[in-house]
Amino acid sequence: MKKNNFIYILLAAYIATFLRLNINNNFLISIIGSFFVGFFISKRLSYSTENILFSGFFSCFTSFSGFIYFLYKVLNQGDLIKFIIFFNLIIILNLFTMLFGFWISRKIN
Repeated sequence: MKKNNFIYILLAAYIATFLRLNINNNFLISIIGSFFVGFFISKRLSYSTENILFSGFFSCFTSFSGFIYFLYKVLNQGDLIKFIIFFNLIIILNLFTMLFGFWISRKIN
């Protein structure tokens, strides 16, 4: 991989982190991120562009640690049923949102 690609990945990660901190809503971030991941998966992108988007931007924007932290806070409240519902709801909703983004991207082309 070229040296410039590392710089672009770092820049994309920086921008994603900045956006994530300003939005400050894990659920909304995961929905937006899932939609755009699905949208860009359907595109024929170059290897370096895929790395910049998926390894740089989306990995920082839709951070798994934010999802886990949210579930940890719910579990820490002692409500196991609420934890199970949120866990399944977030995963299923994000999968359908990603598929919707994929579908929208295919319809645009």
